[in-house]
Amino acid sequence: MEKWTDLRYLQHGNRRQQRAYAILAALNLWTILAEFKPVLAGTIPLDIDIPGSDLDVLCEVAPADAPRFGELLQRHYGHRPDFRLTQQPIGGQASTVSSFRYRGMEVEVFGQAVPVAQQNGFRHLLVEAAVLQAGGEAWRQAVRRLKKQGLKTEPAFANLLQLAGDPYVALLKLEGKSVAELQDYIARHSILRK
Repeated sequence: MEKWTDLRYLQHGNRRQQRAYAILAALNLWTILAEFKPVLAGTIPLDIDIPGSDLDVLCEVAPADAPRFGELLQRHYGHRPDFRLTQQPIGGQASTVSSFRYRGMEVEVFGQAVPVAQQNGFRHLLVEAAVLQAGGEAWRQAVRRLKKQGLKTEPAFANLLQLAGDPYVALLKLEGKSVAELQDYIARHSILRK
């Protein structure tokens, strides 16, 4: 998890990753949300983003802190274009979801009373990173291609891996597999073999 908690890796990444770092730094998001242990998930950290991809920030928010978390987001970002703040159950958990635009990019902040390392968004990030490591650049390009055709990230991975059922659940069946195990899985099951 350590690699993903320190945003400095984005400074040395591609142009979009460097832009993401600049935006998050300008918003002072990591300092403002520090007590909620923010982590950037989604496509930009994995270098599989496409034009229009957003910044997905995951936070751990205890139920008692949810009102204060929402107030913090409202106070610091409520003046940003397209600001929204909702409370809704996601995955059976009460969740706070906020989004807004900054410098032409959408930023989504997600808070749930689950440690970030156990949230599905972070778990998907780890599985997808491992699959990309196992599959190489051809996989990165294939995922981007499917995303440009309108698929969300998890359905794109599930499609390429020929995972049946709900792609968000099916992808987690690969959780904890080594790169070698994933390479073997790709060789046997994927429509895009290495």
